[in-house]
Amino acid sequence: MKFSSLLILSSGLLLTGNALADEALLRKSGCFACHQVDKKVVGPALKDIAAKYKGDKGAVAALAKKVRAGGSGVWGTTPMAPAPATVSDDDLKASIAYILTLK
Repeated sequence: MKFSSLLILSSGLLLTGNALADEALLRKSGCFACHQVDKKVVGPALKDIAAKYKGDKGAVAALAKKVRAGGSGVWGTTPMAPAPATVSDDDLKASIAYILTLK
């Protein structure tokens, strides 16, 4: 009984750690200069992005391509700057995967 409780607790801590790491990637990459989790700033709220692409199995790849290139028209007329070249493709995809988990 104690072992299963410890296993469940450990799993929860690992998941929380991954979420914090992915949020840290967003901060490090400068995403929060234009986006917030719960409200529109310059760009859409991250939760709104998650809701729009909910259930879309190709969303991570499609959004990574859009974020890497930058652009406009999806959320209004304000253009989005391309992701900095210093952000690796893996970090970009991890950040987007994290965004898509938000509710």
